[in-house]
Amino acid sequence: MLPRSSRRTTLSVMMIVRDEADRIEACLQSVAGWASEIVVLDSGSTDGTTDIVRRYTDKLWVTDWPGYGPQRNRALDHCSGEWVLSIDADEVVTPELRDEIDRVLDEPARDFTVLKMPWKTYFFGRPLKHGRYTSPQAKLFLREGVRYRDHQVHESLLMPRRKDRVLKAPLEHYSWRSYQHVQEKHLKYGCLLAGQKFAKGHRGNLAYAALRFGTDFLQQYLLRGGFLDGSRGFLMAVILGQYAFHKYAALWALEADAATPPSRPPPAP
Repeated sequence: MLPRSSRRTTLSVMMIVRDEADRIEACLQSVAGWASEIVVLDSGSTDGTTDIVRRYTDKLWVTDWPGYGPQRNRALDHCSGEWVLSIDADEVVTPELRDEIDRVLDEPARDFTVLKMPWKTYFFGRPLKHGRYTSPQAKLFLREGVRYRDHQVHESLLMPRRKDRVLKAPLEHYSWRSYQHVQEKHLKYGCLLAGQKFAKGHRGNLAYAALRFGTDFLQQYLLRGGFLDGSRGFLMAVILGQYAFHKYAALWALEADAATPPSRPPPAP
């Protein structure tokens, strides 16, 4: 466990998890003793995740799964710190990032309400240096008055006043266990986003889905410099193109399903 931080401000670390026994301990070790408290909501793990969590905190709640936004709001309701760091089980707070957070939060004149930190995302053994998965993430924020949007996925912060500051030290991110996992995760998120869009009245078509595959691939590979990451950058650009395709193809499929009349059982003889 890390030595207690000398930081004057209180900091809650919150996590929402399920079946993360293979990687959650590295995350917990990176904040235990440094954070003022660790708040974890588990949505039904069956792999021993909760046993690991209990070794680091007694602030563990086992719940159902209402979606990412509602679940983060539940976790936020259990936080008591002045500031909240929302991280996932596949992320690790490095010593350099801890030190920078302590130093910045103790500045006498703070005019920011959000601290964003670069993602150091590992992809098949090496970190990506360019593109979407290196963008600074709004993970740390002043708690008072904050809620998450009530979205099933890609939830964002709602704040009474927002002013960002970007840190220099990165947050390490180990998002994918395998090629199958990276594909399954992007397909899952694409379908969830399609459901959100469909509920808001948006509609899609396959031609647009195909177009988005091309534009999102080019944006990641060329405009955002993915080609500089070599074969890993090319593969990630393809995956993000597929992600865009899945999102709009799933939206088209929802519309097609809604327009299909329900089947009727054959009449009795």
